Amino acid sequence: MVLTSSQVWLIIGILFCVIELLVPLPTFLIAGAMGLAALAVAAIALILPIPALQILVWMLISGALAVVSRRFIPKDSHQLREAEQGFTLTEIVAGKSGRVQHEGVSWKAICDDPQVAIAAHQKVIILRRQGTTLVVVPENWLDH
Repeated sequence: MVLTSSQVWLIIGILFCVIELLVPLPTFLIAGAMGLAALAVAAIALILPIPALQILVWMLISGALAVVSRRFIPKDSHQLREAEQGFTLTEIVAGKSGRVQHEGVSWKAICDDPQVAIAAHQKVIILRRQGTTLVVVPENWLDH
């Protein structure tokens, strides 16, 4: 079975949209933008049969949608309520980053104290957000 380029773009678009919806890692709407762009190129491919131009159009539409989607992502840490809790998905090695689950989403995280490591599957307190990285401390940090 031979697929047309329009069918290939349709499949790619659907896959990216499914990734945006199902993958727990924060894609920050990039996969969705790429998927919507691929769906648009699926329609464009019916009249534009040159694969190189299809890829160029897909990259341009994806880039534009990614830039536009940035307005839907909170930029200030006050968007996260203070002293919220999460739990570590991976170990946060002292001075390095790990993964924390917060509000059902996996975030890159670092410990506020670069000398402290936090084991996996531990509750943490979220102090603030720096870009797409959460700054956390262990839940028992206040007990020390």
